[in-house]
Amino acid sequence: MKSHNVFRLLQLVPEPLPTFRVDVAALFGKYLPQHGVICDIVGRAGKGELVDGAYRTQARPAEYSCRLRQEWAFFKLCLGRVLAASKEQCDLIQVRDMVSIGLLTMLVARCKGIRFTYWVSFLMSEGRIARARSAIAAGGGKRYYLVLLKGLVERFLLYKVVLKRADHVFVQSEAMKQLMVERGIAIDKITAVPMGVDVEVLHAAAIAPRRLAGWEGVPVLAYLGTLDSSRELTMLLDALLLLRTHQPAARLLFIGDSPTASDVPALIAHAARLGIADAVHVTGWLPSLQALALLCGADVALSYVPRGALFDYSSPTKLLEYLALGMPCVGNDSPDQENVLRASGAGRLSASTAEAMAEQIGIILADLPAARLLAATGPAFIDEQRSYRVLARRLASVYRERIV
Repeated sequence: MKSHNVFRLLQLVPEPLPTFRVDVAALFGKYLPQHGVICDIVGRAGKGELVDGAYRTQARPAEYSCRLRQEWAFFKLCLGRVLAASKEQCDLIQVRDMVSIGLLTMLVARCKGIRFTYWVSFLMSEGRIARARSAIAAGGGKRYYLVLLKGLVERFLLYKVVLKRADHVFVQSEAMKQLMVERGIAIDKITAVPMGVDVEVLHAAAIAPRRLAGWEGVPVLAYLGTLDSSRELTMLLDALLLLRTHQPAARLLFIGDSPTASDVPALIAHAARLGIADAVHVTGWLPSLQALALLCGADVALSYVPRGALFDYSSPTKLLEYLALGMPCVGNDSPDQENVLRASGAGRLSASTAEAMAEQIGIILADLPAARLLAATGPAFIDEQRSYRVLARRLASVYRERIV
């Protein structure tokens, strides 16, 4: 028999295990167990050994070189775990960002009398549709019509079937919650769980700031994260060009890389066309402590999130990390970033233009001591509002009080 003091959750995720998504690892593998919410997690085949932690169990399929065989192995594992679940041993089955598996899981859960929830961390169907249409417009092959069809079918099933019949829906931001309401999902069964920070791990006292050789004594801007072309980071290069009319020694450090080989060369080529290639450096992927040391060695941290149908509903992490580290920072007016910056008052909010970004960066550089004093309030705000410790407490209460 299941204990009344323990809430048992079976969660199916599309990420490889062990997962490096902090919202999965920190929430479900570290903090929720402190509130008696125990997770059995199922994910895709991943690199590295599964380490014992706060998950009750972890399951992933064997790794195959054939993608079709790999997908089939993952599907069979998910289905097997769902079919084996019992109401006596499982309070809830939750699926994250997988429409087909979510639909099948919901049907099985209904037959077993187990509650079912769906977690939307990103608008996957909309993203697939947008990419397929862009590829078709560019003369892509017939396969993109199949990708488009898959996106359209999954979007229909998600909004018309899965989310409407789920017991509860978790989304990534308040903006995404409003979108779900507009698409016909009842507001009283939607909970926004934004991204957060594990403040036990990420804090400035554990990091020794450093700069690149030759970058001592000049204004340094830093961006930490993926350099995927969809992030439109040429905007930051355009802002740097404008800033250098007043701060000619200013330099920009990109700490990260892109999974697409052509993205970083394209970014560097844009800098060259602007005549500022010598003021830009890309580190590539670095171990976490090395990346954070370079970030903390900068004067200003930048978080630019493109505006539009996909990213407006996201909950960006990098701005939260900058605030948790007490970094002077500038973030553009992506909805979640705007909410955080207005609520915390610890960084500067910019419109989504190069001119506005350059202006806000210039204000910080004009009085760094004042900017650092302002940024010093960031860690307390994150700890109280957007730490995974706090988010886990809120989420645990939703599971216990609103679902079961």
